[in-house]
Amino acid sequence: MAETKREIERKYEATTETRLPDLTRAAGVASVTTEGVTDLDAVYYDTADLRLAADSLTLRRRTGGADAGWHLKFPVAVGVRDEIRAPLTETLPPSLERLLRSRVRHAGVVPVVRLRSSRDVRHLRDEDGAILAEVSVDTVHADRLLGGDGTAAWTEIEVELADDADPAVLDAVEKRLRKAGVHPSDAPSKLARALDETGLAPEPRHRAEPDGDGTAGAAVLAYVREQADALVRLDPAVRRDLPDAVHQLRVACRRLRSAFKTYRKVLDREVTDPIGAELKWLAGELGHARDQEVLAARLAEALDGLDREQLHGPVRGRLRTWDRTRSTGTRRRALDALDSPRHLALLDALDRLLAEPPLKPGARKKAAQQLPKAIRRDYRRLADRIGPALDLDPGHDRDLALHEARKAAKRARYAADAAVPALGKPAKRFSKRMKAVQSLLGDHQDAVVARAALRDLAAEAEEAGEPSFTWGVLHARQEAAAAAQERELPAAWERASAPDLRAALSR
Repeated sequence: MAETKREIERKYEATTETRLPDLTRAAGVASVTTEGVTDLDAVYYDTADLRLAADSLTLRRRTGGADAGWHLKFPVAVGVRDEIRAPLTETLPPSLERLLRSRVRHAGVVPVVRLRSSRDVRHLRDEDGAILAEVSVDTVHADRLLGGDGTAAWTEIEVELADDADPAVLDAVEKRLRKAGVHPSDAPSKLARALDETGLAPEPRHRAEPDGDGTAGAAVLAYVREQADALVRLDPAVRRDLPDAVHQLRVACRRLRSAFKTYRKVLDREVTDPIGAELKWLAGELGHARDQEVLAARLAEALDGLDREQLHGPVRGRLRTWDRTRSTGTRRRALDALDSPRHLALLDALDRLLAEPPLKPGARKKAAQQLPKAIRRDYRRLADRIGPALDLDPGHDRDLALHEARKAAKRARYAADAAVPALGKPAKRFSKRMKAVQSLLGDHQDAVVARAALRDLAAEAEEAGEPSFTWGVLHARQEAAAAAQERELPAAWERASAPDLRAALSR
C-alpha cells in the first residue's frame, strides 16, 4: 500500500573537503546527533523521451536506508514535493503506475540513470530532543543507463525538515551554512543534476504554433495548451483524492470545450467538436461525485443554521444516510473513467491538435482584432438568454431559463479569460463582471437543486415515519435564497452589460 510524505528540503553545493559548521548555533537547534553513514542505491525510471523529468516528476526504486522501496515525487512548490512510497518490489507497483498514467500513457517506463550515494546523516534536535531536521552530506556517483554511457560524481548537503517541524529552522540552518561559505545548489534534485551531467537532460517540449507573434491562433493555442496540461496534471491529483482536484479537472474540461466553441473561426470545429464531446463525457463522469459532495455540504450547512426548536426528528442521521446512498460508487465511477482507454484517447487527441493545429483563416489575424469579436459574440448569446429569463414569472420555466443563462455567462467569462494575455485589463474586467453574473446564477441553480433534494428527503422521512417539518423549513429557506438571487440579478446584469466594457476590448 502506498503512503504519502510531504518532503520539504533544501540542497547545497559541497565538496569532499566541505565541513559542516556548528549547527547548534542555528536558532531553535539545541543539539546535533550523528546517525552514521548509509549506502543508498537508486535506479530512476522515466519514459524513453523523459516525460516525467520534463514535468519535474521523479520515479525511483531504491535499496538501502529506512525507506527502501519505490518512490514517486510530485512537485508542490520550490523545495517542496509530495513523495508517494510503495514497498520494494521487482516491478513498478500498480498504485504508482496509475498515478503516472496521464503522462506515460502507452509508453511505459525504463531505467534512465542509477545513483549510488554514501549518506552521512545528522539530526538536528530541539531542547526536548525532538527532531527538527535531518542534515545529510551525500557523496553521489551517477551512471547513465539510457541511450549511451556517461558518469558524474559530486557531493552535496541536503537539509530536510522533519514532520510537523517549523519551516523557520530551514532558514536558520541556511544562515549558518552561508556564513560557512556553503551555498544553495542550482540543481533542483539529484536526478536533474544526474541527467544534466550525463548528457540526458530532457529537451523542452515544442508544439507547432502559427507563424507570427500576436496572432489569434497563437493566443488561442496557448490557452488550449494550458488547459490540456491541466488535464494531465490533475489526473493524479484526482486519483490521490486531493482537495478540489475533481472540480479543477472539470473546470479544465469546460474551459477547453468553451474555447473550441467560442473561437471556431480560429480552430476548425470539424476537429474540435469530437474532442469537445469527449471532454463533455469526462466532465460528466467526474461530476457525479463532485455534485453530490457540494449538495450534501450545502444541506449540512443549512441544517447548522437552524435553531434547535426547528430540528424535528433524526434529520442529521437522515441526511448522512441519504448522502451515503447517493455517493456510493461515484468515486469509483470517476476513477474508472480515468482508467479507461477513452480517457487516454482524449489526451492523445489533444496532443495531436496542439502538434498540428487545425487552423482556420481567422487564426492568422491579429489577436487584438479577432478575439474581441468572439467575446462579443458570446456576450450576445448571453444577452439573448438572460433578458427573456428575467421576463418570465418565477417558477420551473424561469429556473430552467436562468440555468441556460448561467451556462452562457460561464462561456462568456471563459472567452475573456482566454484573451487576457492578449487584451490585458479590458478582458480581465469583462471576465470579472461575467463571473459576478455567473456566480449569482450558480447560487440560484444550487438552491433549485437543493429544493429538489429536500423534497426527496421529506418524502423519505415521511415514509420512515419521521417528521418532515425540518425539511420543509429548509425548502422554504432555499426558495427564499433563490428569490433573493433573482432580485440581485438585474443590477448585476446591468453592470456586466455596460457598453464601455465591450468597447474597451478593441482599444
